[in-house]
Amino acid sequence: MGLPELRFDVNLSILFAELPLLERPAAAAAAGFTAVELWWPWPGSPTPEKHELDALRRALTDAGTRLVGLNFYAGHLPGPDRGALSVPGPESDRFRANLDVATDFAASVGCTALNALYGNRVQGVEARTQDALALENLVRAARAADRVGAVLLIEALNAVESPLYPITGAARAVELVEAVNAASGLGNARFLMDLYHLAMGGEDLHAVIDACAAVTGHVQIADAPGRGAPGSGVLDFPDLLGHLGKAGYGGWVGLEYAAPGADAFGWLQNFHRAAG
Repeated sequence: MGLPELRFDVNLSILFAELPLLERPAAAAAAGFTAVELWWPWPGSPTPEKHELDALRRALTDAGTRLVGLNFYAGHLPGPDRGALSVPGPESDRFRANLDVATDFAASVGCTALNALYGNRVQGVEARTQDALALENLVRAARAADRVGAVLLIEALNAVESPLYPITGAARAVELVEAVNAASGLGNARFLMDLYHLAMGGEDLHAVIDACAAVTGHVQIADAPGRGAPGSGVLDFPDLLGHLGKAGYGGWVGLEYAAPGADAFGWLQNFHRAAG
């Protein structure tokens, strides 16, 4: 039996970001991709107007691209925020208001993976208070995702770039996945394995892949340091992606890096030639 075939999608929140949002699906299609992912496209609004949702849906459909990953509302991203679900007050309320909006939109375009960023620690608020709120909201998110047949993704960021974000290692993220599954009783929470963040955090990526592939629902990549295209940093992506396949992962791999158009995807052509 051969190795699972990895499938690649383009993160339209970081690649082709020089274009208006509605032009990015067509740009991805022109570059040869049929699948894309997005951070929440309206960072200032958890509940955009219907015409905005309809326009993005049409852009995806007209380009022939499938949305395979979508973030729930996460505050201002890119920007100072790293999620909203553990932040007491208005931000947590905005996250909850977004749940049905995001899941309904995902269902309408065939997207079955929704990512929930935890949020930064807040000065003056006890960590246990934020953690209790986070678990409550993650269970809400798991139920919303389950309603449309989707999985809930939980990822670790790196403490170098996100020092106030408490979920900074694979083990901690997987522990949270297990806690959400136990609390919800649904079993639809999964680990989002972002190899860039894990590398920046100093983790042994081969060990993480071996330990976590079975509970991983999505993978994202960028080279480290710099968050550029593979080949711009020190990570050996032919080796790492091959190891993912050997570990049994056959899902989507999101290209979540910054690179100019001419240099964004050349490495992938070489990878496919080598894999073939």
